Amino acid sequence: MMADMVRVGIAGLGRLGRIHAENIHGRIPSLKLVRVVDTVEEVARSTGERLGVPWSTRFDDLLNEATIEAVVLVTPTPMHAPMIEQATAAGKHVFCEKPIALDVETTQRAIAAARTAGVKLQIGFHRRFDPDWAAAARRIHRGELGAIQLFRTSLRDMCPPSLDYLKSSGGFFVDMMIHDFDTARWMAGEVDELTAFGANLADPAIAEIGDVDHGIVVLRFASGALGIIDDSRAAGYGYECSTEVVGALATARIAHHRRVNVEWLTPGSASTDYVADFLEQFPRAYALELEDFAEAISSERPVAVTGEDGLAALVLAQAASRSLQEQRTVRIHRDESAGGVSDAVQ
Repeated sequence: MMADMVRVGIAGLGRLGRIHAENIHGRIPSLKLVRVVDTVEEVARSTGERLGVPWSTRFDDLLNEATIEAVVLVTPTPMHAPMIEQATAAGKHVFCEKPIALDVETTQRAIAAARTAGVKLQIGFHRRFDPDWAAAARRIHRGELGAIQLFRTSLRDMCPPSLDYLKSSGGFFVDMMIHDFDTARWMAGEVDELTAFGANLADPAIAEIGDVDHGIVVLRFASGALGIIDDSRAAGYGYECSTEVVGALATARIAHHRRVNVEWLTPGSASTDYVADFLEQFPRAYALELEDFAEAISSERPVAVTGEDGLAALVLAQAASRSLQEQRTVRIHRDESAGGVSDAVQ
């Protein structure tokens, strides 16, 4: 084992949790998988045996293992904040999938716990680590785009997740569009105000639980630039995620959603393929974000995506929900002492 490997335990072995476990175990030389945990015994056992690591059904087993330096949380959202507080109290660094919590106060408390304990807290906004998005962002931040004029991003799922998942997800804007809000802040800057529109066009059952399956948010950035986010839970044709940033000097456009770069041409038509979901589109990003987390721990530098970034995206998502409910524009208040966006006000 490499001397500088960070020893990690993972809690939550659903679809994404298993991807993280497999990446840590075999694709990230800077990390060493020590233990896997899931409340479902069969899931924990099968994953542990397949990867050749100890398994259990108790989160405390990760916290009580002295050799574990960091934990990766891929558990249901309501468990994130309490687990962050428990892990940081035990001196463990934390990588947590989005969102930290479904309300601002709980999110702030979890961030404060990590800060008080002096440990790293990184949030799983994987798009920041995708090679295409990251390359575009670096050039934008160097000024190659010039003054940003327009930001646009789309996120489209082939079909909605289960109703059981949606009922506890926090809603369309918090669960799905939160990635787009983070991308907007990262690539185009802070947001001053937003107006949200939503509709139920694919599944009446989603309306019955008080949620929407399609949404559009119009943004006005602090710089004066404008932005548009459009998301769909039921695009049908496949999974698509794309971003465009228009500047005074150039335009950056990112849209890689194909399995193969082949266009099939027949008389009068052309066809291309699409990936099926986010796991198929972002495999490198999921590995790279954990590799970067390990490097931040080893080099004692700040993480690339902070708890405050997670808080800021949550506030924008909540502002969008409020805008939709009240059918009005919502202005955003930023408290720099609180790490950026802290509240949404009229």
